[in-house]
Amino acid sequence: MTKKIIAFGASNSKNSINKQFATYTAHTFKDAAIEILDLNDYEMPIYSIDKEGENGIPQLAHDFYNKLGTADLIIVSFAEHNGAYTTAFKNIFDWTSRINAKTFQEKPTLLLATSPGARGGSSVLEIAKGRLPYQGASVKGSFSLPSFNDNFNAEKGIINEALNNQFQEIINAIAL
Repeated sequence: MTKKIIAFGASNSKNSINKQFATYTAHTFKDAAIEILDLNDYEMPIYSIDKEGENGIPQLAHDFYNKLGTADLIIVSFAEHNGAYTTAFKNIFDWTSRINAKTFQEKPTLLLATSPGARGGSSVLEIAKGRLPYQGASVKGSFSLPSFNDNFNAEKGIINEALNNQFQEIINAIAL
């Protein structure tokens, strides 16, 4: 039976390197049905208890939550804004958590981050590793890719051999 992977970059940038990285990672798994989500398709008003009280939870939050529920593996690659989640991801996360605090529905989850800088989004990745298990993510691994533009090629993937070996070890440890 084919397993389903839901992957997304936790950014709303049209040229998101994290979306590229999540897409690449999803395609490293063999015999999987892959669906790549774009956070721009889930843009909602900024969460507030007042908006929820007045209008309820937006349908897009339900749509996002339901998509996660179809996955056998969720892959998220986090962009880092000021050391934390992007506003786009945080807003979707806040709305969706109002449906169920276990937003990730106990699904196996692979957490990634990358950035053009030498730290590779490691601050946001640490936040996600600490927080998302409380939100129902069954974290199976994490990986930070530093200096994206130097270490990643769209056709070849991770071109730094040492980093690629670390990445492959994590991928190989995740059974689908």
